[in-house]
Amino acid sequence: MGAIESQNTKWAGTTFGTSWMHRSLIGMLRWIDVRVLYAFVAVFVVPVTLVVSPGAKVIYHYFRRIWNQPVLKAVWSTYRNHYIFSQVIIDRFAIWSGKKYEVTVDNYEAFNRLADKSDGFVILSAHIGNYEVAGYHLKTDKILNALVYAGEKDTVMANRDKLFSEMNIRMIPTSEDMSHIFQMDNALTSGEIVSMPADRMFGSVKNVVKTFLGHKAKLPLGPFNIATMRGYDVLAVNVMKTKWNAFTIYVKDLEYDKQASRREQVSQLSDSYVGELDKRVRQFPYQWFNFFEFWEE
Repeated sequence: MGAIESQNTKWAGTTFGTSWMHRSLIGMLRWIDVRVLYAFVAVFVVPVTLVVSPGAKVIYHYFRRIWNQPVLKAVWSTYRNHYIFSQVIIDRFAIWSGKKYEVTVDNYEAFNRLADKSDGFVILSAHIGNYEVAGYHLKTDKILNALVYAGEKDTVMANRDKLFSEMNIRMIPTSEDMSHIFQMDNALTSGEIVSMPADRMFGSVKNVVKTFLGHKAKLPLGPFNIATMRGYDVLAVNVMKTKWNAFTIYVKDLEYDKQASRREQVSQLSDSYVGELDKRVRQFPYQWFNFFEFWEE
């Protein structure tokens, strides 16, 4: 059972670089192997990032406190985390440039089962691996509404929109007046899919406290409230990088008792979500990409 309380912290990050830099990178990736850029960032970008970025200290704490690693190993793990994150960002731009990756879907039948129903359903994701890949490979006739950060760069949003439109995906940007909640509710009542992260705050200050990787952590209450509002089915979808040119999409049914009290439904659903997230992060500890102090301690 998790305690529900308030939190004033929210995330406000964007993809690094200017629009010109993004367009140049996409153009470059049409002609060169992604591994060339992997090597470049490994030598020239990641070491600088570890010095100047506040996120490096946060990830170091993650490996020291959550994984109990000794100092030197935690430093190396922090480097590995930032290097893999750089690869994930490069992969995103490479996909926009037209490059193809090997993608495997684990438990695709769970997604298809809900997609074939007339009712809407919810997908909960997290900032691990490269979730955006799921939008390019989970195919359905239903409209998939993806909640995205409204402050993202224009080139990022434009390229997402171009590929998403081919996959029947519609973006719902977050808004200060929280009107995105009404858009998501309308989509679900229309029998569509709503996808949103359940590990970062998007304006709301309410949260649910759960034990994650053996430590207390705060998760936003909103995604679990929306999913249980009318007893929608819920999937957890996480996309993990398994090789330099390959990803696996992990699909998991999240169970909760739809006849229980609303508070108990939220508790059960958030427990299911955290259980799946815990499993994936233990499987891929270097692909944790929340660059802020996530755990209460």
